[in-house]
Amino acid sequence: MNVAPGAIAFTDIVGFTEFTAERGDADALAALDLQDQIVRDTLPPGARVVKELGDGLMLWFPDAATALRTCLDLHHRLEEAASDTAPLWVRMGMHWGCPTARGDDLIGNDVNLAARIVDMAGPGELLVSEHVRAQITSGREDVRFEELGPVVMKGIPEPVGLFRASRD
Repeated sequence: MNVAPGAIAFTDIVGFTEFTAERGDADALAALDLQDQIVRDTLPPGARVVKELGDGLMLWFPDAATALRTCLDLHHRLEEAASDTAPLWVRMGMHWGCPTARGDDLIGNDVNLAARIVDMAGPGELLVSEHVRAQITSGREDVRFEELGPVVMKGIPEPVGLFRASRD
């Protein structure tokens, strides 16, 4: 069953595997617990953590503007919390679409596309598809979109217009 249109965002802690190998599982769990707390404190009503993916998360938002603001806020809060004991340098990717519900999970092409977008992001970056940017029609005076052009991604048949979103 298709879910109402929404923003699907993926997060990924950069360098987490290496951090875990060097520092051990206890420090890795502490970093994940800190990330979980910050995300849960930042998510607005209506948004949710769909699932945890190791050191990453899949998030869903009913509104693109709220999703964009929240992800930018998350970047800021995670960077503030980053330390030697909890490296939270996170990359994010977001797409707007109509995923399919499978229990509490979301699946489908739009989810796959959002997952590929996060793979393209660098540390501290939020990349969004052209579909997200098209949904943001007002209230973006403090947000800058840098066009990265159509990007070819593994398993995605057509190039996707991507933008780097950041606070002005």
